[in-house]
Amino acid sequence: MATEPQALPATQQADAAGLAPRESDPNFVAALARGLELLRCFRTGEAMLGNQDFVRRTGFPKATVSRLAGTLVQLGYLRYDDSLGKYALDAGVLALGYAYLSASGVVALARPHMLAFAQSYGVSVSLGKRERMEVIYLESIRNDAGVMLGLGVGSRLSLVSSSMGRAYLAALPAARRERVLAEFAQAFPEQWKTQEGPTRAALAQAAGQGYAASFRDWHPAIHACAVAFRPVGEKELHMLSCSASYGSVEEAVFHDKLAPALRALAARLSDPAP
Repeated sequence: MATEPQALPATQQADAAGLAPRESDPNFVAALARGLELLRCFRTGEAMLGNQDFVRRTGFPKATVSRLAGTLVQLGYLRYDDSLGKYALDAGVLALGYAYLSASGVVALARPHMLAFAQSYGVSVSLGKRERMEVIYLESIRNDAGVMLGLGVGSRLSLVSSSMGRAYLAALPAARRERVLAEFAQAFPEQWKTQEGPTRAALAQAAGQGYAASFRDWHPAIHACAVAFRPVGEKELHMLSCSASYGSVEEAVFHDKLAPALRALAARLSDPAP
């Protein structure tokens, strides 16, 4: 059973994910990057963070954090609560996220199919993509009354223990997959010690089955399977998953019925180009 990874400072995660740009890049604005890293500090379910939280999660000096947070407040991306001395995300962030989702052809195309799938099989269905060393939900249709985890758009999952993450990894060319796994091991060494064996076994199984599974690995109450696909008009891999409480849907049902149906749904949403 996996536990959620204890995140490194965001700057170190960026380095581990191969995202840290070179200082010599003339198109890179360091101050803008630092401000965005501050916004990334908020995790699912967290309402407010203080300066010490930002310092711990970014590795930035306290003075830098104070200036960045103050600027983001003035721009409407953070709001400051004087009584608590902490910051919360403000409407500017919501506006950006809504603009992305409303303009996403993938979400618009997939949503009605996901809704029909969830209603037909009595499971929850989610659409996601990789974001650094995690998977992030772009859409989620919750239709399993057996378990309520509060997951929805913007929720983040482990890249190695979730079915979505495993589907993504299994779909990569072998050399690239090993690079990503090495990056994950660097970012989350403690989690990788316990998850390497189960992850590699799950990836080997996914290669033969054409889909990835996570039976109570990501969460002790959850069974799930997922497939990776390249949506029409998109260059990046996306993932579709279906999930249910382990007490309501047995593993055999995922293998025999849900996974084939999910693969068929992904094929309908995929770019036919090789």
